[in-house]
Amino acid sequence: MRKQDGSMSLPLRLTVILSGTFLLAFTYYHINYQNHLTEGGFVGLSLLGKYVLGISPSLSILFLDIPVLIVAMIFKGRAFVLNTFVSVGAFTVFYSLMEHYSGWVINLQDNLPIAALLSGVLTGLGAGMVLRGGGASGGDDILSLLISEWKGIKVGTVFILMDVIVLALSLFYMPLKETLYTVMAVVVAGYVITFTTSLGRPKLSQTPKIQPKLNKPHDGTVM
Repeated sequence: MRKQDGSMSLPLRLTVILSGTFLLAFTYYHINYQNHLTEGGFVGLSLLGKYVLGISPSLSILFLDIPVLIVAMIFKGRAFVLNTFVSVGAFTVFYSLMEHYSGWVINLQDNLPIAALLSGVLTGLGAGMVLRGGGASGGDDILSLLISEWKGIKVGTVFILMDVIVLALSLFYMPLKETLYTVMAVVVAGYVITFTTSLGRPKLSQTPKIQPKLNKPHDGTVM
């Protein structure tokens, strides 16, 4: 249920975040992984780091996430970062459970346009739900949100631009066909994120909105 000021109560916020995270884990395992679609964002950068520099993705993801989390703590507040930790932790648990116990195989390798469309819609909805709940599903989503508020650009547009750049670099080690279909999924996801985060809210102003949240109350809700 919602509070009188229209913000989400803690139980509702957690429900939205966990539901969005579950949807992300489901999509990344059952659609992206099972149909060999590649990745954008920090995951794609970490894979590129392994290919070019031989750095373990588990290490490079940490190096990418930590600075962004520190910046988010300053500009979005402690509640936002805690919500993000909940989302990231839940994603790890959900994905691991599916990887070890799910016997469901969604084989769309003969119809990759459908796989890309499903991936885009479901990941966009999942990431958008996490953002609406007051968190983010990873450091790249946080960075997209901060840039969106700083520059007054729709968050989905920033998401698309960042992922397309990473995917273009990924052509050094990934097949062209799967990369192009992943670009399609990313574009769809970006539009769905914008729709999900802006539904029922005023349009994003073109003026910067990032302001430090130090010593100010914060309920963890995304603007």
